Amino acid sequence: MHVISTPNAPAAIGPYAQAIVTDGWVFTSGQIPLTAEGMLAGTDIETQTEQVFDNLAAVLSAAGASLDQVVKSTVFVQDLNDFARLNAVYARRFGSHTPARSTVQVARLPRDVLVEIEVVARRAA
Repeated sequence: MHVISTPNAPAAIGPYAQAIVTDGWVFTSGQIPLTAEGMLAGTDIETQTEQVFDNLAAVLSAAGASLDQVVKSTVFVQDLNDFARLNAVYARRFGSHTPARSTVQVARLPRDVLVEIEVVARRAA
């Protein structure tokens, strides 16, 4: 296993890695809408989702992968009433690539953010 750490995404706020690479697979930790400097990005679901995707892209890049190689995502959202707005950003950021996905409404997320996303990607051989 190889631990991924990049200054281009927020540092882990607990005892975990930004991502782990093993056997060509990249498993990211959940990314929340913090900037690389640790500041909360916006208060609306669109701005927060954009930041989450920026963080995911940075972590995946550090692991030698990209959003185009994501095979599965898990989306944690504070309020499913935000789903359509979140989904618009999600669809735009993934483009024609449509990985498998689960979306779950949760009672609370770290730092009381509105969204957290984790992904699994397969690096090119």
